[in-house]
Amino acid sequence: MKYLFLFVTTFIFAQQTKSVDFKTVIGNLSINPDNKSISGTVTYTFEVLKPIDTIKIDAQNMTFSALELNAKKIQFETNGKELLLIYPFQKGKNTVQFSYEAKPKQTMYFVGSEPTDNLQIWTQGQGKYTSHWFPSFDDVNEKVIFNMNIAFDSKYQVISNGVLKSKTVDKNTTRWNYQMHKPMSSYLLMVGIGKLEKSTLKSKSGIPLELYLNPKDNSKQEPTYRYSKEIFDFLEKEIGVKYPWEIYRQIPVSEFLYAGMENTTSTLFTTRYVVDSIGFEDRSYTNVNAHELGHQWFGDLITAQSGKDHWLQEGFATYYALLAERSIYGDDYFYSKLYESSLQLKQASKTDTIPVLNPKASSLSFYQKGAWALHVLREGIGEKAFRKAVKNYLLKYSYQNVTTQNFFDEIKKVSHYDLENFSKIWLESPAFNSEIANELLAKNDAMKVQLEVAKLRNKPLAEKFTFFEKTLQSNVHFSVKESIVGQLFKEKFEDKKQLLHLALQTQNIQVRQAVASTLQKIPEEFRTEYETLLDDKSYQTQEIALYVLWNNFPVKRNDYLEKTKNWIGFNDFNLRILWLSLAVSTPEYGSNKQIYYQELLDYSSPKYEATTRQNALEYLLNFKIINEAVLKNLVNATTHHMWQFSKFGRDNIRVLIKNPETRNNFQTILPSLNDKEKFQLERLLKE
Repeated sequence: MKYLFLFVTTFIFAQQTKSVDFKTVIGNLSINPDNKSISGTVTYTFEVLKPIDTIKIDAQNMTFSALELNAKKIQFETNGKELLLIYPFQKGKNTVQFSYEAKPKQTMYFVGSEPTDNLQIWTQGQGKYTSHWFPSFDDVNEKVIFNMNIAFDSKYQVISNGVLKSKTVDKNTTRWNYQMHKPMSSYLLMVGIGKLEKSTLKSKSGIPLELYLNPKDNSKQEPTYRYSKEIFDFLEKEIGVKYPWEIYRQIPVSEFLYAGMENTTSTLFTTRYVVDSIGFEDRSYTNVNAHELGHQWFGDLITAQSGKDHWLQEGFATYYALLAERSIYGDDYFYSKLYESSLQLKQASKTDTIPVLNPKASSLSFYQKGAWALHVLREGIGEKAFRKAVKNYLLKYSYQNVTTQNFFDEIKKVSHYDLENFSKIWLESPAFNSEIANELLAKNDAMKVQLEVAKLRNKPLAEKFTFFEKTLQSNVHFSVKESIVGQLFKEKFEDKKQLLHLALQTQNIQVRQAVASTLQKIPEEFRTEYETLLDDKSYQTQEIALYVLWNNFPVKRNDYLEKTKNWIGFNDFNLRILWLSLAVSTPEYGSNKQIYYQELLDYSSPKYEATTRQNALEYLLNFKIINEAVLKNLVNATTHHMWQFSKFGRDNIRVLIKNPETRNNFQTILPSLNDKEKFQLERLLKE
């Protein structure tokens, strides 16, 4: 029934777009963080193309008043999902104005609070529907020019789409006036609010590039946004079409649902990528930075007509992000990433039966297989022809919706390439063609070696030892050396000792990290050499190495804890949380156990972001440090808006309540929980 309903509503809306064309909208909005509500007046202009008696605007759980059509009151209805304008509409231009109020259950998120001085409010329209917080259009084919005027506390920055035309201060409130000049789909509408500071760069073409950060993270400005201007300039040149908007912003927000989101002119991304120079080694924002920027053309300027053609957005953004990284990190890196995704796609194709040209295709298919398809096409018709076709495609369909056939039509104008066969192999078949992929990968010398390494996977170590030894000592790309280390995982230590020694001697962070993560048992003879990993400039390597060493050498635990007692790690405190867990679990270390425990417990509480909390809870549970406070924080996790974290909470509670004593402890804390927490725990206890 769900799919029937979706089909029917999409069909009905498709009929509306043939009769009505919405042009512009002005929203005068106020947001109340105390009761998590939004209200305001909305003015739409639209043209009736042919007579119609009911016009729909998507509006989830909203109340409306003062509705007027062309300054006259008309009948309207709302069914909890749509605002219905009931009137014998004739051809011509119209204006509709109304007031509304909503308490969004999703799509607009209120994170932190004013009392704790960490309040942020942000929206996520794709996959969630903007119509939960602003009366708009769930159908991507209705493109509108949005203008947002938002009133909020003057202590905060307020960001929306387009150019900031004016700021008006009235006592403690500032009204921010943002204007767009070109149309876009509603899912790209955004609001971001927080205590943020910005710095501004300018692209070669003169576009302002605004980079936002929480003031406490100002020292992380350069590594977080490293290569931002280079990426922008590269993509403008590579795509061949000027950036289609007037400004570009990037804003990190707390508890974000995804890596990033390409809202027109204003990308939001997760604070996970706010890093210092050491953090950059493992959590570089570079790829996400380039991917979301690529969407400003592929997704925002031109938008896929339906889910079937979603690869036209994600495949293009993924591929152009790789091209941007190629310009920064070189050919070997570019091909290593293509090789990595080819392995994922080959493995997935064993069970994935849904091809790219299907609205139910996996993210891996839309993103990585879509990117591979473009690489095959680009190599097949040549870079010059590919660029010409992409440029013509973008210019022809600017600010419109597109299909795969629209793209193919432009390819046909520059090449006689067999698109029918191409589509069958790369877009219509769930299989991944490794033979074609490997031929293209073999154009790169490093990948020739990588493919040789892959062929040796099931060979005895003695047969490949000399080749591995030689390769580890060569200048081949680090990803090849990582693969070699990966093949040593199940080998006896004595047999692989020399190769591990050579891998560590490369002094390459990624290769050394591969050694750290593939060795769980460390012989005493290798201890000193393995200990050097504690000094690597990588928070990820340090986390792995500290835990493995603490586990393998009980008599050295005090030494390891003393050496690492000031470690913090990423902004999710990965090293500090590990250290506290180990310190609490080492009887002979320190006399401040209660202080350590309290700090660890604190990281699992709602004071911190979900990634930090989950990390702390995992260690608390793994080390069996479980009491009433831990259980309460675990239950609270089940109410979180990030599905990964709420699932983590539910899954662990299901395991814990199998123990009668722990089940009883959960029942004991029930009366002290809030309504949302009670609902979740009671449901789990009844399963």
